[in-house]
Formats: sequence, structure tokens, C-alpha cells
Amino acid sequence: MRFAREGYPFAAAFILAALIVYLVAGGGWSIPFWLLVLFVLQFFREPVRQIPADPKVVASPADGKVVAVSEAQDPISGEPATRIAIFLNVFSVHSNRIPVSGSVALTEYRAGKFLNAAVDKSAEENERNTIVIRTPQAQDVTCVQIAGLIARRILCYVKQNDAVQMGEKYGFIRFGSRVELFLPLDYSVSVSIGDKVKGGSDVIGRIA
Repeated sequence: MRFAREGYPFAAAFILAALIVYLVAGGGWSIPFWLLVLFVLQFFREPVRQIPADPKVVASPADGKVVAVSEAQDPISGEPATRIAIFLNVFSVHSNRIPVSGSVALTEYRAGKFLNAAVDKSAEENERNTIVIRTPQAQDVTCVQIAGLIARRILCYVKQNDAVQMGEKYGFIRFGSRVELFLPLDYSVSVSIGDKVKGGSDVIGRIA
């Protein structure tokens, strides 16, 4: 089990606080701080994932629960698309992964609110970061990181024209969030509402 680099400052801060309280006030008073250390270690865990070998499948961009599968408009192109929304609670792995191989055609950040990411309204009003991946078949797949009620930092590590591979880590959202994927209508979808998925390894669709 690996530990995400995004968690280093939090882990260091809580471990230092726990040690100081332990030395000053004793073991009993330090217990809440050690529990916070355990929470941080759990939240920022980054398990190794088995990436699908088939280049024509779509991998889940995030760990969590599928809360929507519906026809919608792609938020960038405005074209009809299939929207797959995945909700991440505080116990989910929060690394975000590339769903299909290709090149980054666009990245776009938009400030917004911090509504509960479990509800659909958050997809319209919350802070978000969007990337568009152009596949070798010249099709665009849009992936949107959406902040949640207590998620206050969206991290994205790719930029326009970067070459990306399915399953590789491209971002992180701290403390509860939502990720939405917009696929061309001719792509097949292999998940339903209520399914739990793992980012980078679970297949959620297939390229036409």
C-alpha cells in the first residue's frame, strides 16, 4: 500500500502534534491526535491498481459509488454524451486516474460553491476542474473533478498537449468529492447506478 504525496503535510503535522501532546500531557491526551493520524493515513492511501490491458476499454477515473448514468450534454463541446457520475466519500481513495489513453486537448478550472458532492446540483455549481482527452480515434472524453462539502482543494497534474495513459494518476481531491465522465454516445457503458468502482482498474465502458 502506497501513501499519496498529497498527504505528507497532513501526516507530518498530526504526528508532530501527537508527539508534542504525548510528551507534555501524557499518552491519554494524545489519543485523539493519533486517531487523526490514522484517518489521514487511511484517506491518503494509494493502492497499486491493475490497469486493463485492452486499449479499447474505459477505466474508472475514481474510486467511489456510481450515482448517475444518463444522457447529457458534454460540458465543453455541448455535444450529446453519456454522463457517468461517481461520488467519493471520505473513506474512498481520492487519487483520480486517466480513463482512456490519448492526449490532453484542454484543461479548464472554474471556481464555485462547495455543496454536498452527493447531490446532482453540485455538478452545476461547485468548484471544478475539467480535462478533455482526445483518443487515438480522434474522439473526445471529458473528465470533471468536482469539489464537495468539505473538499477545498482540487489538484490536477496534467496540462494541454500532454500524452496520457489509461490508469495513470492525474489528480487528487481532498476530503470528499465527485468525478463525472462524459463519453461519446456510441461508447458502451458497463456500470449502473449503485455500483462501486475502483479508479484505474475497473472497466466502466468501451470505445466504439
